Amino acid sequence: MKKIVSFVMVCFAVTTIQAQDINDALRYSQTNLSGTARFTAMSGAFGALGGDFSAINVNPAGSVNFANNQVGVSLTNYHTSNDSDYFGTKNNNKDNNLTINQAGGVFVFNNDDKNSNFKKFALSLNYENTRNLDNKLYFSGTNPLNSIDKYFLSYANGIPLGNISNYSFGDLYYDEQQAYLGYNAYIIDPASNANTETNYFTNVSNLGNYYQQNSVKSAGYNGKLNFNFSTQYKDKLSFGINFNSHFVDYRQSSSFYESNTNPKYATGTTVDRIRFNNDLYTYGNGFSFQLGTIFKPVKEVRFGLTYESPTWYRLNDELSQSIATSGYGLNATQDNTVAGSTTVNPNITTVFQPYKLQTSGKYTASFAYIFGKKGLISVDYALKDYSNTQYRPNKDFTNTNKYMSDVLTTSSEVRIGAEYKIKLLSLRGGYRFEQSPYRNTQTMGELTGFSGGFGYNFGSTKVDLSYAYSKRDYKQQLFSQGLTDSSNIKSINNNITLTLLFEL
Repeated sequence: MKKIVSFVMVCFAVTTIQAQDINDALRYSQTNLSGTARFTAMSGAFGALGGDFSAINVNPAGSVNFANNQVGVSLTNYHTSNDSDYFGTKNNNKDNNLTINQAGGVFVFNNDDKNSNFKKFALSLNYENTRNLDNKLYFSGTNPLNSIDKYFLSYANGIPLGNISNYSFGDLYYDEQQAYLGYNAYIIDPASNANTETNYFTNVSNLGNYYQQNSVKSAGYNGKLNFNFSTQYKDKLSFGINFNSHFVDYRQSSSFYESNTNPKYATGTTVDRIRFNNDLYTYGNGFSFQLGTIFKPVKEVRFGLTYESPTWYRLNDELSQSIATSGYGLNATQDNTVAGSTTVNPNITTVFQPYKLQTSGKYTASFAYIFGKKGLISVDYALKDYSNTQYRPNKDFTNTNKYMSDVLTTSSEVRIGAEYKIKLLSLRGGYRFEQSPYRNTQTMGELTGFSGGFGYNFGSTKVDLSYAYSKRDYKQQLFSQGLTDSSNIKSINNNITLTLLFEL
């Protein structure tokens, strides 16, 4: 058969063939309901209100509605529950973490010039964890048709045998690396021993009934720091602008396992157990801006309108892979009657060329009605066309960008919030609905959520507490090609946020 190549030192490989896909793009395009407790308690319906740190992230004109200088910090406990169903086998996995998800300050300046139409100015600096990426997912079940051998065959077919047998792992492109792993783990073999051979066959039994497990653990954040300026023109109109700096730090460890108990082949190697491990680290930064306005035709009514630009990311990926197999004929003597095992661990971190990701822009229209000092009701309606999401440079991602344009669509979001005040106590509630970014809603369903909370004003100090619930169904695909079977996932989030505000 083949000689297993062993690497005893950690080294770094740089490749120009990219492995990013639609799941990576959506990970950094979508956001959670996060921020201050008042904001999350009202489901983020703040586009026409302002006067809240997280409201500035919806409409930058809102910072001028602060009555005075403030600083604030918010602590959130994220609890995620994932129910999976893979070929009829059900599992549940939970993740819980506590983090500071918001911190900021705002400074308000009243214009003492009575002849000026600009009555107030505001400057603010606010950080938010726009998407918490900590998660745990596990699913298992018996796949009656497809083995992971299809993953390796999909990469290997078309690649000359000499490319993966005569070079070390670190000298190969990404697709060649996948073929290398399958070849050296005895999962696939070439049709002939010629260096020019480009056709491969599987060493996994083709009789079906493959028991499969997939465990995915992720950790990290997608954070945003916004620099805000706003002004109030006369008493009816406010304008604002945000310059946003984005930060990505994401780690994902996945472990796929497969076994089958079907009879081994009469001749040749047979692989009956496979463990495939992948460790991904993504990091980088980005930039976006927002323009917003709030119009108050009468004291009780407010309208808001915001444009949020695409976010232009520059990202880096690092990937480590290893694979272990067992079966018959996995030995130097090629004796298919002898059981054996092998491990292929190149001890190499593949460092991909930096790449760019452009997410889609967003428009938000808002309305709010203020009931004097008793309370308010607010509604936001937002549109985001996910089909405009693109990787750059386009020549390296032509197929991926076309695929995203074909399968993604415009998603609308509705947020409704209300607040009622009883002296120094404020009671709050909210509801939100977000459409799927996919044309086929079976891939990812609609998100629904509700929220509630309360706050108490101690004078120069305010304390707010909120609870937010959301649910979304989606399909978790095993791999981007070859073995593309999916598990049905029901993801439920229960988040509790505490905010402390201090007037300066």
